[in-house]
Amino acid sequence: MPASLAAVKHKIESTKSTRQITSAMQMVSTAKLNQIQHHTQTYEVYAEKVRQMLADLVKSHSATSAASQDDVYAALFKKRPVKKTGILVITSDRGLVGSYNSNIIKETMSLMAKHNLTKDNTVFLTIGKTGTEFFKKRDMNIVYQYSGVSDVPLFREVLPIVRTAVQMYNDGVFDELYTVHSHYVNRITSHVMVHDALPITEKSLLSEKELAQLATNDQQDKPANGDVMTAHVSAEYEFEPSDTAIVSALVEQYAESALYGAILDAKISEHSSSANAMRSATDNADDIVSTLQLQYNRARQAAITTEITEITGGMTAQE
Repeated sequence: MPASLAAVKHKIESTKSTRQITSAMQMVSTAKLNQIQHHTQTYEVYAEKVRQMLADLVKSHSATSAASQDDVYAALFKKRPVKKTGILVITSDRGLVGSYNSNIIKETMSLMAKHNLTKDNTVFLTIGKTGTEFFKKRDMNIVYQYSGVSDVPLFREVLPIVRTAVQMYNDGVFDELYTVHSHYVNRITSHVMVHDALPITEKSLLSEKELAQLATNDQQDKPANGDVMTAHVSAEYEFEPSDTAIVSALVEQYAESALYGAILDAKISEHSSSANAMRSATDNADDIVSTLQLQYNRARQAAITTEITEITGGMTAQE
């Protein structure tokens, strides 16, 4: 077999082997995606109930007994002068996830530019090796880093991360906290989301539907009727032992569920991005194999034609 034919055949075999790997990785990522989506459905119900209840209680609490706010309530809701800004960036630990990590990092840098943030007035909390390595290379101030989040993170696994972030806020390590992560829309689409995590504001307690309505009103320059939380009708509650005690208990649960939700959402998006990237790699491998196979067949046909021509020429010469 000529050297060129052998080289093409070797490329075909190696590309087919690569295709088998990417196809297997696509199936694994898809299985992980299905598993975490099933897990997330029950969590979303809980998180929405906590958000709705806290929104109603905060509205009632601030109107009836604002003077009796305890330390936890005041610390997480009261806006203080911003000397340091914290950014919690959630990336993956590995590659092979398409543009997942680059989009998150790009949005983080845009956030810094938008708010005139520098490495002197910004601290980073990084989840995932990719983000940690990126900001370390640029001498950013990383006050907390974590890697090795499981494919389907449980609340007890993420709880130390969440409590560390809340404790750092209460200790004054930073005066406001943004979270930057990839938000899963569907199996084809994800987009990066920036959320004002701390301090908790009335706007942050709005649902997605209420936020969309608020954005529509802003675009139409409609005057606000009361505060931003009038978009829904508050439920009436009877408090035992007191509204202050119940709000204080819910505040921690809300902060923990919000950050845990961001990590879950990021993981779903990561698995989706990985599955899409591996599917694209598999499709590209199929295209390469088809092209190489056509190239191989043409070269083989040319070689056979040449051999026949030589044989025919030799026979003619003998005659």
